[in-house]
Amino acid sequence: MSSLTLSQRTVDNIQLFLKVTILITIAGAAISSRLFSVIRFESIIHEFDPWFNFRATKYLVSHSFYDFLNWFDDRTWYPLGRVTGGTLYPGLMVTSGAIWHALRKIGLPVDIRNICVMLAPAFSGVTAYFTYLFTSEIKDSSAGLLAGAFMGIAPGYISRSVAGSYDNEAIAITLLMASFYFWIKASKEGSVFYASWAALFYFYMVSAWGGYVFITNLVPLHVFVLILMGRYSNRLYAAYSTWYAIGTVASMQIPFVGFLPIRSNDHMAALGVFGLIQIVAFGDYIRSKVPSKKFKSVLIVAIFLIIAVGILGLFGLTYAGLIAPWTGRFYSLWDTSYAKIHIPIIASVSEHQPTAWPAFFFDTQFLIWLFPAGVYLLFQDLSNEGVFVIVYSVLCSYFAGVMVRLMLTLTPIICVAAAIAVSKLFDVYMDFSELLQSKVEVEGIKESTGAKAKKTKVTGLSIVAKLTVIVSFAFYLFLFVYHCTWVTSNAYSSPSVVLASRNPDGSQNLIDDYREAYYWLRMNTAEDAKVMAWWDYGYQIGGMADRTTLVDNNTWNNTHIATVGKAMASSEEVSYEILKEHDVDYILVIFGGLLGFSGDDLNKFLWMIRIAEGIWPDEVKERDFFTSDGQYRVDDLATDTMKNSLLYKMSFHRFTELFGHRNAVDRVRNQRITQEPDLNIVEEVYTSENWLVRIYKVKDLDNAGRDLLSASKFEKETKAGIKKRIQKRPDLDLRE
Repeated sequence: MSSLTLSQRTVDNIQLFLKVTILITIAGAAISSRLFSVIRFESIIHEFDPWFNFRATKYLVSHSFYDFLNWFDDRTWYPLGRVTGGTLYPGLMVTSGAIWHALRKIGLPVDIRNICVMLAPAFSGVTAYFTYLFTSEIKDSSAGLLAGAFMGIAPGYISRSVAGSYDNEAIAITLLMASFYFWIKASKEGSVFYASWAALFYFYMVSAWGGYVFITNLVPLHVFVLILMGRYSNRLYAAYSTWYAIGTVASMQIPFVGFLPIRSNDHMAALGVFGLIQIVAFGDYIRSKVPSKKFKSVLIVAIFLIIAVGILGLFGLTYAGLIAPWTGRFYSLWDTSYAKIHIPIIASVSEHQPTAWPAFFFDTQFLIWLFPAGVYLLFQDLSNEGVFVIVYSVLCSYFAGVMVRLMLTLTPIICVAAAIAVSKLFDVYMDFSELLQSKVEVEGIKESTGAKAKKTKVTGLSIVAKLTVIVSFAFYLFLFVYHCTWVTSNAYSSPSVVLASRNPDGSQNLIDDYREAYYWLRMNTAEDAKVMAWWDYGYQIGGMADRTTLVDNNTWNNTHIATVGKAMASSEEVSYEILKEHDVDYILVIFGGLLGFSGDDLNKFLWMIRIAEGIWPDEVKERDFFTSDGQYRVDDLATDTMKNSLLYKMSFHRFTELFGHRNAVDRVRNQRITQEPDLNIVEEVYTSENWLVRIYKVKDLDNAGRDLLSASKFEKETKAGIKKRIQKRPDLDLRE
């Protein structure tokens, strides 16, 4: 007996050692696969939003937390400024600041930039671990290890967590999986302890990312579905009541959130389910005291009546203004054309566009077709935690199809469901116990009868079949790792501020125009200089050039952004008044016509026009920028409105000189430019090496200069009028 116990203990220790080793290996793979950007380029902050987060983190570590929460930034959204401390989610900055202080305490003064760069890879290992724990609760530890491995290297998650991607999602997905894990534990065991942990991680999530609303609605939806299925229990009541009470009170401590949990439509589902579960609990108590066959029917009718009254009350309170209405992003999730029509600034963001079908395979490879198989298997043995995965899968599959950004929240459940499918398959096809038993039985028959039984042949075919399936899926797993590594290294590891291309000999050529231009601004302009650029570049200008901007990526003031769009889309006479009203000293534009960079301002120009038209429909009209046959052109066939716009002139200023004033071709739009636009209100002060970034200084025109500008405009309009008259009357004498 003791030998058997010792043997079992040894097996358990070996299994524990293997699990720990595998989890460490998964974490190592998750971290190392996100370091391609550092190896190929350098330790640098990527994209746009991360530059604001980095700037805010530097402010936090150099000031007190109280100063950070009360930080008013007068160098953004000039002349309005921004109450930064009260309009951001501080979780990311506080996490980095806490790590920075902790390392200094133990004698490791690591630069805050390196902490910010490496934060997302470090948290990805923790995400893989929580995915393992979550999936282990759904099925078993084998499926958990597979899910953790999938999550660690899946491109759908890596896309927002590579080294240098210092955005809120860097820690948010970790907190998402941690919250869901503790919620599943709490609902299974009815544990107030685990529910409290779920609420604390939910609070951490609220402090870090606006996507916390996904948890706010998914958990109550899970509870609501379980109630409808007749699976209410005291365990469910204890878990949800604890989670909601602690989580809601804690989330209201974040200044940017405040009273939204009780005054916003986005949070009303959680409040409604909290009230519903109290009623169901009360009804369950009454039923235990007063047994009746009709009680269940009465309870169901009462619940539906209460839900109906609650929905009507929600509409009434929203109409009365006591509850904040749904946001534009919410409406755009249900109506894909809503944002383009009503809120073009939301539709202009590339990550808010619908997801292309190839993107699902690109971001998850073979997991995408194992995903529905895993969901199907959960239906076979439908547990409460299985219901959670199914609800999560259905809800997120729709949202990820509507908005490409939400692929990030779909990827975890794809990894979980796919791991369940693969684990179940391995459970079946790696089980050779029946075959061995069959072989023993066949040998016994042969010894007693001396005959050759057909079972031996069947057993051989079964082994071959099982080995074929195992080898096939082992090969699929190898392809998955290869695909993830390739996608990560080639598609998701290039910082937007440094572009990479290939020389004719195949060597890498780095295009560093962005940082060169920002450094020029930092070193050659006054500290209080105001820079106007499209909102895409506001955070980078503030972070790298350290100059005041009119608009940035926060996009909280649509009218202010529309003002910049109007200045870009208007003639010089109109633009000059806008520039002077806002004390603009420099204008920065991105032009990719020479390099072939398709993400330049001319390709974004229509969104500037649409946003400006939303505020000034009589002054800015999108149709004026299209030719009569509906084409968007920048060559000689372009409309006069296009040619006279400030952005067009700044983009193509001196462009034909590069080609000897002939055969100048815009490589992005593949159109020939022959005319040299005249600039009167600004002068070129800097153009980067590849003409990607161009900076202009606004002239200080006196009254005479403004009169001259108006006269120039009158002369052009007069010439244009004569040209139209000649087109209408070819026989007209020019001397008239």
